[in-house]
Amino acid sequence: MQKPAALRPRNPRRDYASSPSNERNTLNPFERFAHIVVEGPIGVGKTSLASALASRFGAQMQLEAPQDNPFLSRFYQEGERWALATQLHFLFQRIDQLSQIDVSTQNNAYIVGDFLIEKDKLFAQLTLDDDELALYERIVAAQSISLPKPDLVIYLQASAQHLLDRVSRRGISMEKGISADYLGELSERYTRFFHHYDGSPLIIVNTDHWNPVDRSDDFELLIEQTVGLRGRRAFFSLAD
Repeated sequence: MQKPAALRPRNPRRDYASSPSNERNTLNPFERFAHIVVEGPIGVGKTSLASALASRFGAQMQLEAPQDNPFLSRFYQEGERWALATQLHFLFQRIDQLSQIDVSTQNNAYIVGDFLIEKDKLFAQLTLDDDELALYERIVAAQSISLPKPDLVIYLQASAQHLLDRVSRRGISMEKGISADYLGELSERYTRFFHHYDGSPLIIVNTDHWNPVDRSDDFELLIEQTVGLRGRRAFFSLAD
């Protein structure tokens, strides 16, 4: 993995309501990467960042729809009982969504999403028992659909404590039972997964100090780094 780049924060901080400079406003990562996916564990802000990118550049959004999964709230209450049903619903939901991308890209549309289907196995490995996992993997292998890969993945990292704080602040009722231990294990699995990921060019962003979700200067800096990406992998983190 590329050695982290030491980037310094830019002051003063601004919120998203502030107007970017004319020079920054000309930068468009979608001109190079027409299909961008923002990924990361629960609470890290991937949907917020994807929405900000879509708003700035007029991209079509392709977002997770947890509210449409009838098993998810039951999973948070009785994980062992509802894990397999929850996983399978998300699997087929995402296959349906990704199957629609070819039409959009043929129309030269920009697309930004907040999920990478390959990472679903992280949740499966964390929540399913051995027999259920074997069944889940057989079902995944049986899907012969050729799904499009994103042109760029932006992976947002955060410590377990930061994730827990963010989950608590957003106050989604069915997430109240999520523990720090679960988030810590999930975050560690994300780290291991993306350490080996080579399906698309990848930018890894440590959001404990560099937060492009809540700080507009950091958002603009992320755009600059994306437009100027060299090679297939980069890691960015602000010094304390």
